[in-house]
Amino acid sequence: MLLNERETDEGLLVSVCDPDVLGETFENGKVSLTVDEAFYDGEEADEQAVVDSLARCSVANLVGTDSVALAVEHGFVEEENVLDLEGTRHAQLLWM
Repeated sequence: MLLNERETDEGLLVSVCDPDVLGETFENGKVSLTVDEAFYDGEEADEQAVVDSLARCSVANLVGTDSVALAVEHGFVEEENVLDLEGTRHAQLLWM
């Protein structure tokens, strides 16, 4: 998985994606998502690094079957809140 962390005024912003979806565009009806390299490209990370990052973040964006499955498995995202987009999955996380 590719992991990118950015400090913002509102806290830690994390983006995670499967390497094979980077640069791709996915659609489902009116919803369109481009996995922009400027936002999603980051360091290769193992599962534990991604879990640790999600535990510390304020906001996270996740794209890809493996990345989203990991977030669901560890309780960061509820399955019913995951979007299926043309063969991949997308989820967002916001801690309040």
